[in-house]
Amino acid sequence: MSTFQAEPAATDTRQVCYHCGETCRDEVIDFDSHPFCCDGCMTVYDLLKENDMCRYYAIDGAQGISPDTSFYQGKYDYLDLLEVGQKMISFTDGQLTAIEWYLPKMHCSSCIWLLEHLYRLDPAIRSSMVNFPEKKVRITFDSQKLKLSDIATLLTRIGYEPYLSMDDLDGQKTGKWNRTRLYKIGIAGFAFGNIMMLSFPEYFHLGQNTSDQNLRLLFGALNLLLSLPVLIYCAADFYRSAWTALRGRYLNIDAPIALALSCVFLISVYQLVTQTGPGYLDSFAGAVFFMLIGRYFQDKTYAGVSFDRDYKSYFPVAVSLIEGESEARKPITDLKKGDRMLVRNEELIPADGVLQSPVALIDYSFVSGESQPVERKKGDTIYAGGKQKGTSIELEVLREVSQSYLTQLWNNDAFAREKDDANPTLAARINRYFSLAVLGVATVTFLIWFLVMKNHETAFLAFATTLLVACPCALVLSSTFTNGNLLSVFSKNRFYPKNAQSIERLAHIDTVVFDKTGTITLPDDAEITFHGIALQHDELVIIKTLVSQSSHPLSRLISRHLSEIPISRRILTGFSETAGKGMLAAWGNREVRIGSAEWTGTSKAVSGEQSLSRVFVSIDGIVVGYYTIRSKYRPELPKTVAELQKAGIGTYLLSGDKSTDADLLSPLFGERSRLHFNQNPQDKLDFIKNLQQEGRRVLMVGDGLNDAGALRQSDVGLAVSDDINNFSPSCDAIIEGSQLSLLPGYMRLARSGQRIIRQSFAISLIYNIGGLAFAVSGSLSPVMAAILMPVSSITIVAFTTLASKVAATKLIKN
Repeated sequence: MSTFQAEPAATDTRQVCYHCGETCRDEVIDFDSHPFCCDGCMTVYDLLKENDMCRYYAIDGAQGISPDTSFYQGKYDYLDLLEVGQKMISFTDGQLTAIEWYLPKMHCSSCIWLLEHLYRLDPAIRSSMVNFPEKKVRITFDSQKLKLSDIATLLTRIGYEPYLSMDDLDGQKTGKWNRTRLYKIGIAGFAFGNIMMLSFPEYFHLGQNTSDQNLRLLFGALNLLLSLPVLIYCAADFYRSAWTALRGRYLNIDAPIALALSCVFLISVYQLVTQTGPGYLDSFAGAVFFMLIGRYFQDKTYAGVSFDRDYKSYFPVAVSLIEGESEARKPITDLKKGDRMLVRNEELIPADGVLQSPVALIDYSFVSGESQPVERKKGDTIYAGGKQKGTSIELEVLREVSQSYLTQLWNNDAFAREKDDANPTLAARINRYFSLAVLGVATVTFLIWFLVMKNHETAFLAFATTLLVACPCALVLSSTFTNGNLLSVFSKNRFYPKNAQSIERLAHIDTVVFDKTGTITLPDDAEITFHGIALQHDELVIIKTLVSQSSHPLSRLISRHLSEIPISRRILTGFSETAGKGMLAAWGNREVRIGSAEWTGTSKAVSGEQSLSRVFVSIDGIVVGYYTIRSKYRPELPKTVAELQKAGIGTYLLSGDKSTDADLLSPLFGERSRLHFNQNPQDKLDFIKNLQQEGRRVLMVGDGLNDAGALRQSDVGLAVSDDINNFSPSCDAIIEGSQLSLLPGYMRLARSGQRIIRQSFAISLIYNIGGLAFAVSGSLSPVMAAILMPVSSITIVAFTTLASKVAATKLIKN
């Protein structure tokens, strides 16, 4: 047979959908003098127009979202169950009720406008406030007139389906980031500014006459009063962390900071009480203020992405049950052995069950990594985590959700340990020596003044000022601002580290292990070739129309492949689809079959790679050819792997698939021994563990739940996702699939960050050495301390910001 691939049409006369902005690939729906790509977009437009909200389309950058085609009436009825609804709401007074839901499809200013005008779509909605960074909306409504299911349905109808999972039923959700630190920064900043202002007379020795002494005492008392909340509330985290470390018999970076703050505060109190000096309360408050800013900045940069999830995060809140002749919705936490579940197309199977329907087509790629759906027949056991492809099926629950196969992935020891404790950060490693050196210098200074010079007051003053000047505050600022800037740079380039420790571990990686399906392959694309006689345009229309009726993944790929071919609006007669075999339909007087070789009636053996997926096409009983479908790899993969290997980084492949493309991938990874197929989740985890036992520092790059154990076990687990908000297994960083080619640049930038921390710390040492010359002599004046602290901090902040931006520009080239 000859090879033929359909060519695109010579001219592109397709129109753009007025609502979603996508090109109308099929027949255009004309409504109200506007083109629409589907009934869903037209319905949303009609709803907005009915409520006089078409201003939405005039907003700069407005681009609507096509509603989810999988929506069905009654999908959210479970939200009206008392045991579910009570856990969903955040406030109610019996009438006015508030909920806060996560809407992952929110993406632009027009989304915000539409979601904050929901009250115009339903008067029972009193208000809706959008938290765009976290993609959440808080809706207040009249619960006497509107149900939770109605709100979920309304949001889905306009394209913003809420993300609801089992976690919503646990009532254990926490905030993305800690607002308390923001309050502490405000209080410390207020105290710092006012203490400096009240200390100006002391800085310049103003008001030395007797009449001003009372004013000096008043200002000193006010400074002490302002510093108390800084000590008790704002600096509490440093003291708490230091105490925890001391109880564990080790010295962390907060221990010398807490000691320095305490000494500076106590010597200041002593000077104020004895009227021997103004103290150093301004430097005390300034140090706390700048350190809190650094840590807040670092925390805030990754606050919008959720990383640590367990199996409950991936499951829906409720499932459909068959009770007699009727269908009911029930929370999956209440599923019991013997219940009969109804699982629809593309729905995740939440519990192990026995198939009651004649046949099912299950996609286990989410759990096993195997990309090809498998056919199961009545009586077979279907494991949790699979997805049904095709018509709805019935399952009898075999085990409860908490006892399903899927939960076993979280029972491994890899999920019980914290990576952040495994290897000390660069700041912690420097602190081991720096803190001891500072304490040593301060102690020697104290002993010389106390025992040799017999000047007890100067001894305590020199000890406190030495700790103040050489305090590890600079080290904290160096690491937090550098890592904070890097977190921001990474995020702007669509690489989302979990925290600063993830960046530091990334800098030391020497081995990268890739998953295959969905990681280095494109999730919604494939290399498709038609083998057979050259098809006419009307025959391509027939094929496109027929495959568009199926939810089978191979049918969807062929439909995408024929994107330039329109779908006919002709009503198909005699259409039927047999799961695992194919489709049959009458096209006028012609009978069309698309599916397996057996289904289409071919008896000829097909030469070539037997591992490729094939879809045969038969028209009027004659097989006109077949499509071969091969996973399509990300185009930048060869360059990415080559750059990693050039940098001396080992590369491996782990896949749950069969060894389909071993010959294709071998040249990329260098050796056949670096390719490992038919790997189950435990195999992947063990492979990572073996590499680590050899002394390797491993980066695992995966995408599925089947990779969760390996991602957790590795030194850095990197989850690849085309939608960071919808999928983030237990990992250390998330990267958008389109940015995977920049992985070598990200790793170089992480290493550069370590150098910037060392350089910024060296800069702060220059200030420290200058200040120490005055501190050890006991002559460090308050004005000098007040100048050194902010100047040193501002210099470090400016240097780290500039250096990280320069490094990002140089090392990450888009």
